Amino acid sequence: MNDKIRQKMTILFLAIILLVPTIPVDAQDTEVTVNVSSLKVRSGPGLTYDTIGVVNLNDKLVVLDKENDWFQIKYGTTTGWVASWYITSESVEMTNKQVVSKVNRLNVRTEPSTSSAVIGQLNEGDQLTAYKSEGEWIEIEFQGRKGWVNNSYITVREQTSTNVEVPTSSNSNPEKVFVVSVDKLNVRAKADLTSKQIGQVKKGDQFEIIATDHNWVQVKLGSGKSGWLYSFYGTFSNEQPSSPTSKSNGSITILYNGTNLRSDSTTNSDVVKRVDAGETFEVSDKVNDWYKIYLEDKSIAYVASWVVSSSSSTPIENIPKKEEKQSRKKGTLQGLNIVIDPGHGGNDRGTTGALGTDEKDITLLTAELLSSKLQAAGANVIMTRQSDIYVDLRKRVSIGHQANADAFISLHYDAVDNSAVRGYTTYYMHSYQKKLAEYVHDGLGDMVSLKDRGTQPGNYLVLRENKQKAILIELGYLSNPTEERNVTTRQFREQATHGIYNGIINYFNSQIN
Repeated sequence: MNDKIRQKMTILFLAIILLVPTIPVDAQDTEVTVNVSSLKVRSGPGLTYDTIGVVNLNDKLVVLDKENDWFQIKYGTTTGWVASWYITSESVEMTNKQVVSKVNRLNVRTEPSTSSAVIGQLNEGDQLTAYKSEGEWIEIEFQGRKGWVNNSYITVREQTSTNVEVPTSSNSNPEKVFVVSVDKLNVRAKADLTSKQIGQVKKGDQFEIIATDHNWVQVKLGSGKSGWLYSFYGTFSNEQPSSPTSKSNGSITILYNGTNLRSDSTTNSDVVKRVDAGETFEVSDKVNDWYKIYLEDKSIAYVASWVVSSSSSTPIENIPKKEEKQSRKKGTLQGLNIVIDPGHGGNDRGTTGALGTDEKDITLLTAELLSSKLQAAGANVIMTRQSDIYVDLRKRVSIGHQANADAFISLHYDAVDNSAVRGYTTYYMHSYQKKLAEYVHDGLGDMVSLKDRGTQPGNYLVLRENKQKAILIELGYLSNPTEERNVTTRQFREQATHGIYNGIINYFNSQIN
């Protein structure tokens, strides 16, 4: 009798052990903090799963796994899932790790945010040391400084002895040149943000390095004087800066009598000279919508690109020739120039969603993901903005014209007063834009589950003034709280950009006989 009882107890004990959920002991624990007053814990990664409990504001949670925008957490003696948009990720130190870029032109930023400045780019296969992770961002060693990359486009692995770093400074191979990588950068008298501003330099300008002081570089300016630049907003090179006499990027011809040549690349800057139609000038560089040119005495002036024609033997823009486009095969975008226009930016936030999402932020995230997919298919992609800056609508159109764009894709998210309105819409203005809109809209519809609001004519400036095949896509309504939660997820961006990609491929396939 006692043996039978002992046997039953043993079976019961084993059953209890087998039924109790286990937590992997080899998981790399990451701690996050709840940032809302009450957050539901669910049995699976989605709003359709049952609620198994609740966590509260400032509770610390240990993350075991991630699926799309949901985190699996330790919850008592079991596990559960919480929505990532209601928690704040803690910084996690990374020891003996490196990142490998999975794409070309991956932006390295000064801070873990798409609104921060781009300090350089990585190419596919570049390997760099990783320091820590923070949410969707990883801090890396980049050209002797710290920078941040989005973890969507990199692979993390153990550090290896064959690690290939982006070149950094050393005594045996000192960096000689600093190249500005933002539109405008202040020159300071001392290595301090509170120091007197003594001038400004522009994107692409190159300067000989005199000295360094932590995150500052002292450079030799064109006037012969010296000044300090904040090094986060530029890159380093071991090549000597190009001299004005040796640098040539073709020439431009003035189209109108009385054209102003200015001291800077803005219509507000001083007029240094007025010239007439037919006069030609050697080009030094291209600054946004302006040509930087040499005058007869080799001094520098600027002229707006919309009042000149370019007869450059060495093109300013790296635009493929028509012959390359004719050799394209179906299923590729080889030789095509595609402009992606992330809507809004800078002081133009766009719409703000019911839950606080700024349109300008997610249009940029969407554009970067779409760009990587189009580049992988062989396209030459031009972004109208790559960070949180304001870009005038006419300038966006001008970028498309200058690039001789085969397609101009403007990305937006919608909003109206009625919070029940939902769905996606693709707009066009001119008849030559309609087919592209239809193909892209169909491709998008195959990948997303939003309400289909169709293709429609839309009197938007980026369509109306565009000579290229241009469309504007509204990827859902941020004014609808449920739709906002959906369209701001990484999973939605992945599906939407894949749909747009498919539509673009199908459109250009239809152009091949």
